[in-house]
Amino acid sequence: MLDAVVVGAGPNGLTAAVELARRGFSVAVFEARDTVGGGARTEELTLPGFLHDPCSAAHPLGINSPAFRALPLERYGLEWLHPELPMAHPFTDGTAAVLARSVAETAASFGPRDAGSYRRLVEPFLPKWDVLARDFMSLPLTALPRDPVTLARFGLVGLPPSTWLSRRFRDERAKTLFAGLVAHVMAPLSGFATGAIGLVFALAAHARGWPVARGGSQSISDALTAYLKDLGGLVHTDYEVKRLDDLPPARAYVFDTSPTALARIAGFGRYYENYKYGPGVFKVDYALDGPVPWTAEEARRAGTVQIGADSAEIGTALRNASRDGRAPERPFMITVQPGVVDPGRAPEGKQVFWAYGHVPSGWTGDLTDAMERQLERFAPGFRDRVLARATAGPAELAARNANYVGGDIGSGAVSGLQTMLRPKLSLSPYTTPHPAVFICSSATPPGPGVHGMSGHNAAKAVWRRLRQQG
Repeated sequence: MLDAVVVGAGPNGLTAAVELARRGFSVAVFEARDTVGGGARTEELTLPGFLHDPCSAAHPLGINSPAFRALPLERYGLEWLHPELPMAHPFTDGTAAVLARSVAETAASFGPRDAGSYRRLVEPFLPKWDVLARDFMSLPLTALPRDPVTLARFGLVGLPPSTWLSRRFRDERAKTLFAGLVAHVMAPLSGFATGAIGLVFALAAHARGWPVARGGSQSISDALTAYLKDLGGLVHTDYEVKRLDDLPPARAYVFDTSPTALARIAGFGRYYENYKYGPGVFKVDYALDGPVPWTAEEARRAGTVQIGADSAEIGTALRNASRDGRAPERPFMITVQPGVVDPGRAPEGKQVFWAYGHVPSGWTGDLTDAMERQLERFAPGFRDRVLARATAGPAELAARNANYVGGDIGSGAVSGLQTMLRPKLSLSPYTTPHPAVFICSSATPPGPGVHGMSGHNAAKAVWRRLRQQG
């Protein structure tokens, strides 16, 4: 009998498996698709030689993850590549605000009226970032806080809505960039703890940047898999699990799946019926005949580029997708251009370009034209560079990754108490009604992102149970 079976070979499932295998437990992973990866994959979606990331692309939380940093993933081929600027946010006048590794450079891009306010916001937390990140990403009580005072100060700043935090800024440049940071998790700007979300992304950039993985996000999944196999773990692909009886006998079962799928497979009935999924996204992967022709020079040097004219436009786009049930006319977009540091992702002189906008859950329309009209506002002539495009709406994204219910790439709404207490209001979010069944997906704390911390935290709950059994 195996000690643990993990269902789902995404970053969290693989991290959970690695953590258990490192402690001497026998582990096997079962993945429905024919390759590992989950939200960290790389494929030729458009033309031969163009390597696209269908899901995640830039990894500020990955390089800052306490779980990943404790693993020898570089020995297994993972190499982080850093663009000159982690992120840029262009404006229609041809200028841009930036999120640079340097706090001073970032603050200067906001203008003199907000430079000091930004420095006062982030500089108290930066010296203690590693401890703060571990405490923040280990909540709830999987580990006692190492620096409860700093964590409490962070909570006082971050738990109110981001709109409150934005009152620190007088001009639109800083407000707009910060609104875009919050929108990475598709949360309404007025939501609970949204200030913390924006602040975490900013601190992550200053601490270690927003890199891409050389060759694509698949490198993260492949490194975790190779390390797991060296530890004696087994990985089975093309193996769909419909019920617990489909799996071999084990002392524990760990699911990197949505709560909905887990309830169906394990027979939990309506246990997770109150879990809410968020808006979906419409994703376009582009093969380009050269770099994106950004008007703002800073955007040409950035790995990630946020698209939204101002904070009001971003807020409207989020409300349209999450509350109004309609696609925004001017969608807020997150884009990534890996070619600024990884030219091998496309044939010589060409580029891959990654972009998505928010849409209502399960939306069936086509956002391509609206997205490209937005891009043309900040990069005139963009459409002339397009060689091919691969589009994916909520249905296609959910078909590729069953955790993306309704196209929700966060595997659950980041709103209300569910921002931090997910998938249920519980101090033990990784356990389930069955004592041998656990959940480790992004539906559990600390939530969305390729960081493996949900798997790491869940593994702690699993090995405590296995040790108790003897």
